[in-house]
This record gives sequence, structure tokens and C-alpha cells, in this order.
Amino acid sequence: MEKVLITGMGLVSCLGHDPQTYFDNLLAGKSGIKLITGFDTTNMPVKIAGEITDFDPLQFVDKKFERRYDKCIIYSLAATKRALEDAGLDTTGLEKLNKQRIGVIIGSCLGGTSTYYEQCTTYHESGVKKVSPFFIAAVIPDMSSGMVALEHGFMGPNFSVSSACASSNHAMITAADLIRTGKADIIITGGVEASVNGITMAGFCANKALSTRNDSPETASRPFDMDRDGFVAGEGCGVLIFESEKHALKRGAKIYAEYKGGGMSADAYHVTAPREDGEGVYIAIQSALEDAKINIEDIQLVNGHSTATPLGDKAEIAAVRKVFGSHADKLKMNATKSMIGHGLGASGALELIGVVKSVEQDKIHPSINVFNQDPECNIDVVKDGAIEMKVENAISNSFGFGGHNSVVVVGKYHKK
Repeated sequence: MEKVLITGMGLVSCLGHDPQTYFDNLLAGKSGIKLITGFDTTNMPVKIAGEITDFDPLQFVDKKFERRYDKCIIYSLAATKRALEDAGLDTTGLEKLNKQRIGVIIGSCLGGTSTYYEQCTTYHESGVKKVSPFFIAAVIPDMSSGMVALEHGFMGPNFSVSSACASSNHAMITAADLIRTGKADIIITGGVEASVNGITMAGFCANKALSTRNDSPETASRPFDMDRDGFVAGEGCGVLIFESEKHALKRGAKIYAEYKGGGMSADAYHVTAPREDGEGVYIAIQSALEDAKINIEDIQLVNGHSTATPLGDKAEIAAVRKVFGSHADKLKMNATKSMIGHGLGASGALELIGVVKSVEQDKIHPSINVFNQDPECNIDVVKDGAIEMKVENAISNSFGFGGHNSVVVVGKYHKK
């Protein structure tokens, strides 16, 4: 099978809109969680999120497009543009390639929720004639992939993946397998969510999934901590350029890391709660390592799903310890969500960008806000600040409502 290399990255996030700035902020332990400003939270029990407030859509689309389409599509176009530039695939570079061999697979949990809510309100208040003709195209989750292809003329495999908060990892595993089996040379992949809005936040408030630390936004997300009280909502987009080894070497591409394998499973247990024994997660991690054909001793870093829910963090660490045995005592395990919140369908891609930077630079960002580590989360969670150590291989976990588990393995690329 063809090796899959990561040759470009782009993102829109609450901690920066280019990979290095984003990673530097993660290394510094900077939180992007703040009081929500995009809508009125007066009657909301939760008033904090990893909200994106410094993004100018008109740098990427015209005013007409901005009015018609949801932010999740615009985030995808922006992150893709930056990833293509990072990969040396600007307009001139792309024209030399076979666009029938370039695909797009961008996952999303919810799609265009802001537009959906606005148009439902319009229908309720003003009737059918006032509903936008662009309504359906603006909200369906697959349109991020579709619009990226339309923008650049990519005619390879094109679709979305929707598996709640596991969407990004499922999208990237699918993309890699298409390249491995020769069905594409390049796939633009990752995940997107623009979910910090009234209706989505209301839903999460209703099921009591969110932290209520409104008085201390920066310390609200507390993975692995005894006092964790739920996740903090986030949003954004992460896009990675997956490229076959042969194609990347032929064009002299910059190589960040190698995608080595992926694993998937289902908990088959509960709509929202994880299995307390972590069995589904264990299966997914084992499957990913087998797919990557590497031993447990070859892994140095686990980037956890680690949402700061009471059950989730314990179950994940139980699974990690079951997989790695005594080697778990040598692992570093960090939680990106402690700084950017939970980006739902975007979370896996945003987190993998940080993991790829760790592999590239041999630096590991901390898990912040671990003030009193839960003894049942008995692993080195990098709570005292960033560290420098060789990261040959790392795994990144993403799990979703419905019991979806997805795990990606990346590592340093060694040309044979």
C-alpha cells in the first residue's frame, strides 16, 4: 500500500489561524476560552466558549457568499486555502496536477446550525416565501467538502463524514485509506464546526454536558482534574493535506509527518455516556496500532479526547492503560481541549494539527487547569507546562455521542 504523508495544514481556531501560532499558544498554555459575545447569553446558564471572534470572512469570500452560506463553509474554505498554500499548492502549483486525483473529505458533526436556526425562525415568523433558496445548501454538512471542490476544481472523491465528535478522525482515516489503495493522490481532509450559537448551546445546556464556570472562563475546561464539571464548547476548522508518498516526493513537497494508521469501533452502550470500562476505546486504539504496524513501545504521546466530563476522562485513561500496560507509565497524555474547548466535528482535526507539530518539533503542549489531578486519571498528563522530548509516534483519540470511537496514529517520516 502507498504511504500517506501530511504535507500541509491550515486552520481557523480561537488560538490563531495558522498552525505555528496555534501551536505556540498551546505550548504556552494559553486559553482561548472566554465569555461569549456572538449572541445574547442573558438567559443561558452557560456563557463561555472557545468562540472565534477575530476571523474576517471577507478575506476569503465576497459579501454575497457570506450572506448566503453558513460560517462552517466559510471556515472550511479559509482553512483549505491556508493548507494548500502551506503545502506549496497555490493556484499555480495546482494547475500542474491531475485534479481528478484530488479529493475532499471534511467531517462535521452538525453542519450549518446558525443558518438552520435563522431560517426556521424566518419560516415561523414570515412564512415559506421568506425562506432563503440557499437554505438547504447552506446547512447540510457535506457542503464544506462540496464548496472546497467547487472553488478549486477538485474532481476526486468528495463527501463528508458525520459521526458527532469523532467526525474529523473518521474523515481522515477514510481519506488515508483512499490514498493507500490508489484511488487518489491528494485528499484535503479534516473537520469543521461553527456551533457557538444560541440553539446549539441551548441543547448542550439542556443535557447538562457543559461546564458552568462562567466566572473563570480560562480555567473552566479541566480534563483529568477532580473538579471537572463538563466540557466547554468550541468551534473552528482544521484541514490537513494528505498525500501519497510517491506524489509528494515527485513534486518535492515539504513533509510534516506520516499518517501511519487508524482504528475505529463502537461502544454499543449508550446514546451519550461512554462505557465506564473503556472497552470500545481499547478496541479502537488496538486497531489503530495494528493498522500502523507499530508496537506499543513505539508511542510516546497520546492526545486524549479528554473532554473534562466526569465519566469520559476516567474511561479513556482506563482504556489507554489496558492497551499500553506498563508502558503507560512512560507515556505523555495531553488534552488540547483544556485550551480550545470541544470543537465537536472539528476537534479531531484541530487536535491532530497540534500532534503533528509535536512530531515535527519534538515538543509537547501541556494540559492546563489540572489543579488537583484525579487519582483515577493516573497517567502523566503534562500538567506542569510544555516539555521537549523526542516524539517518534503519537496517537490522537476522538469519540462521539452514539458511541463512535476513532483513533489516528502519526509519526516521523523516514524515507527508505
